[in-house]
Amino acid sequence: MANSTALTGKLSAVLSQFSIDGGVAQVVSHGSGHIHDTYHVMNSHPGSPDYLLQRVNHHVFKNVPALMDNIQVVTTHLRQKLENTPGTQPQKEVLTLIPTNQHKWFYQDAEGNYWRMYYFLDDTLGFDMVTTPAQAYEGGKAFGKFQALLADLPVEQLHDTIPDFHNVVNRLRLFRETVAADPAGRVAEVAAEIAFVEERAQAMSTIYHMGQRGELPLRITHNDTKFNNVLLDKDGKAQCVIDLDTVMPGYVAYDFGDAIRTTVNTAPEDEPELEKIQVNLALFEAFAKGFLEETSSALSDQEIASLLHGVLLLPFIMGLRFLTDYIDGDHYYKIHFPAHNLQRCRAQFQLVKELEALLPELQGILEKVVQETRLAEITTKA
Repeated sequence: MANSTALTGKLSAVLSQFSIDGGVAQVVSHGSGHIHDTYHVMNSHPGSPDYLLQRVNHHVFKNVPALMDNIQVVTTHLRQKLENTPGTQPQKEVLTLIPTNQHKWFYQDAEGNYWRMYYFLDDTLGFDMVTTPAQAYEGGKAFGKFQALLADLPVEQLHDTIPDFHNVVNRLRLFRETVAADPAGRVAEVAAEIAFVEERAQAMSTIYHMGQRGELPLRITHNDTKFNNVLLDKDGKAQCVIDLDTVMPGYVAYDFGDAIRTTVNTAPEDEPELEKIQVNLALFEAFAKGFLEETSSALSDQEIASLLHGVLLLPFIMGLRFLTDYIDGDHYYKIHFPAHNLQRCRAQFQLVKELEALLPELQGILEKVVQETRLAEITTKA
């Protein structure tokens, strides 16, 4: 309670900038994100809503106004689509931004910090790890539906808030520059990880080159499809996709690959005991089924063929980013101990190895799910 009281007092000036109903009973830290500071604002008035307050990390997101513009455009579009769909609950299925007293979607304090506020979604569940095929299926449905609802929103309406976010060619360039500079004197201890990167650099550039050749269309993608960015309702059904900071133009394989990265792994993202990192094929099939039920009719054959490249690429990119940050001296991600980024990197690279060993099985599952989904679509239309 003492910590909550201190937080409430510390944040009172920020909270007073937003157009909230009721009053503030207490504020507590919320969530497990690496980037932002997030708080649950509990209302003191019965019947009035709770809120979610976030301090946006403007060192990571350099253009917060553009980021907030993207979120407003996307949430407005999603809400309008759901309002025209029977049986939906837009107020629960889409994040709702709370304006400031100045009718803006963010507040910048005297120290230059950016703050935003949403309605808090009650009676929802978020998980850092998937434990059942039912959860994986719901995650697939959520991210697939998210992408399908945004299919008719022109990509030109969104800002590219983090240019080259999943551009592995650019990530490799930044990595090599960091290795050459060795600012923290750590390159010598990560020779094996550097070799792992270079051995796979060409193969991991496949999606980039497909896009450059015009074989893959740019779509509005989430770009951070960790399972904990889906909120489930109390019955375990997908309710809302959250964390929209990276919603911008991208390729469908990015969303599919990152979701698989955090769905099928039997261990946490930063698991230190690498032998615990394995791939749960049942979860892969369940997620693919949910995702493709929502999206397959709109995807080209080349996009579907790119999905498995995304499955390998996204854990590779995350490992590469963790490794780059470690070599650079840990400036990007929050860490909880000195070698945390290196531990994260090794865990992601181990997942890549496990996925590589299972590629034939993954390909077979994906082909089966595509066939079943398209057959079901044909049957429904008939």
